[in-house]
This record gives sequence, C-alpha cells and structure tokens, in this order.
Amino acid sequence: MDLSSRENNEDHAGREKVIIDTDPGIDDSMAILMAFQSEDIEVIGLTTIFGNVSTTDATRNALLLCEIAEHPEVPVAEGNPMPLKGKKPRVADFVHGSDGLGNTFLPPPIGKKVDKGAPEFLVDKVSQYPGEVSILALGPLTNLALAIKRDSSFAKKVKRVVVLGGAFFASGNVNPAAEANIYGDPEAADIVFTSGADIAVIGINVTTQVTLTDADLAELRSSEGKYSQLLCDMCKFYRDWHVKSDGVHGIFLHDPVCFVALVRPDLFTFKKGVVRVETQGICVGHTLMDQGLKKWNTSNPWSDYEPISVAWTVDVPAALGYVKELLMKP
Repeated sequence: MDLSSRENNEDHAGREKVIIDTDPGIDDSMAILMAFQSEDIEVIGLTTIFGNVSTTDATRNALLLCEIAEHPEVPVAEGNPMPLKGKKPRVADFVHGSDGLGNTFLPPPIGKKVDKGAPEFLVDKVSQYPGEVSILALGPLTNLALAIKRDSSFAKKVKRVVVLGGAFFASGNVNPAAEANIYGDPEAADIVFTSGADIAVIGINVTTQVTLTDADLAELRSSEGKYSQLLCDMCKFYRDWHVKSDGVHGIFLHDPVCFVALVRPDLFTFKKGVVRVETQGICVGHTLMDQGLKKWNTSNPWSDYEPISVAWTVDVPAALGYVKELLMKP
C-alpha cells in the first residue's frame, strides 16, 4: 500500500460507508454536499436515477457535485432511465429547474461515469463490504429493486437503507395519495420495502416539518459555508416554487432531513410495521403501514413480510440546527 492510500484509509477510519442513490435535484444537492462535509460517513459512490431530472441529467449533476465537493474520485454509476414497468418517468423540472439545479446552468463536469450500471455497482459494493455499506436513497427506488432482483442476498448484505419516500397518514405531494419518489416507481418501492433489508423510511409527513425559512436562507448566504453561495443561488428557484405551490416562504428540507436520519437517528422516533405500496388504481404510490394494532384472522397482503421502520416524529430544532451546521461549515 502506498503512502497516499494509507493516509486515505486513516482519514476514513471509523466512518460508515455510504452509497447515495440520487436524482439531484436542489435538496439532493444539499444532502450530498452535507454528506461530503460530514465526519461520520465515507461516501463510496453515487448512483443516479430519474425523478427531479432525467437519469442522464442526474448523472451529470452527481459528477458535478463530486467535483464541487473536491471529491472527483468518488465513482458515479448511472441508473435505470425509466421505472420497472417501462413507463415514461415523471420529471419534476417545474420544482428544480430544467437543469435540476435551480437553472444555475453550471459548467459541465470534467469526470465521467463508471462503466458499471447502478444496480451492478450497488451489488458489487455491498458484496465487497458485506454488512458495512449503508444506502441513502433519495429518489425512486428502481436501482435498489434491480439490485435485489440481481442478487437474492443483497437485502441481507446491505447494512441499512434510509429512504426518502412516502406520506404516512398524510397527504402526498404528487396528489393526495402519493409522494413523488414512491409514485415515480411504485413497483420498485414495494419490492424494496418487502425485501427483508434493514430499512428506515423518512416520509414527507416528517420532512415537511423542517423548513429553511427566508431568514435562514439569508443567514446561510451571509455565512462562511463552503457551498453556501452556490446553494442559495440554487434555492431561489426552489423557494419561489414553494411560495406558489405551498404558500411557504422558504423550502422544505426533504433530502437533508433524510440525511440527518442516516447520521442522527436519535433525533427521530420510529414505528415498526410492514409497509406495502399501491401499484394500481387512483392511489398508485400510496404507502400503507400495518401498525400492528390488530391481530388479523386471515392472511392479507401485509402478512409474512418483515417490518420496517417508519419515521414518526422529528426533533425539529435539533434537525434544523444540524442541517445548518453542515451547510454553514467552512
């Protein structure tokens, strides 16, 4: 082992290995840059998926964010261009801008994606470090479902999966029934949630409680944060959409809150239960958890699956404080 490799290993000693599956996206960008600022994790790869942008644009943005964070060595593997059922993906450019980064139109990245596709990359990394790799899933779950299909032992080898998705006993944000990530590929979400992996789901019933207000954004812009100016430039488009869509003068911190749940789960409470996803009808993408309140007389579609953890409450001041701490870190 050469000196630089040894120093790199020492820098990452004790850090949790994390792959971020992502569709950047403004709030994805915030979460990714927070991850690179965190001393608790080692980002060992980004895998890309459609959602806020097309998969191709997600790959471009992921490569760009790695370079902005001065980690061009982190591999980026491109994911599936469409949901499992092959329908045209829903792209939220009206929320994140045509470039996904608030119409900042940054120069293209220098780096290139790796040759492996995202599902193969996920399987290989989890097999290389069984029980050590966590996945932060910030977009539709197509890549993870394909990894599970590719390797039947994947769900047991991954350390844990923290998912941004669902709207548990709350209104969705695509329609009253569904949240965008789950709606983007409901079949994939149902495969992942019933896979037997150690999963924590952070729904928008929780993430919408944590907002970065106009005052917070002004504080971020005036801070010495390494990426504060860039993020505030991105957030202008995102903030204006929140005003029009939700009457919120600020932004919901969906992806950053999901990142907080990865590194600071102590700031949340969770309920355990089997979660299924509706894949047809007017409630496509709806997430419904069996809370274990009743002993069923007969089997049903929730029977015989392992429960997962669903975020129920969040310590809003502490979570917001942690987000701001990382975003304002020089």
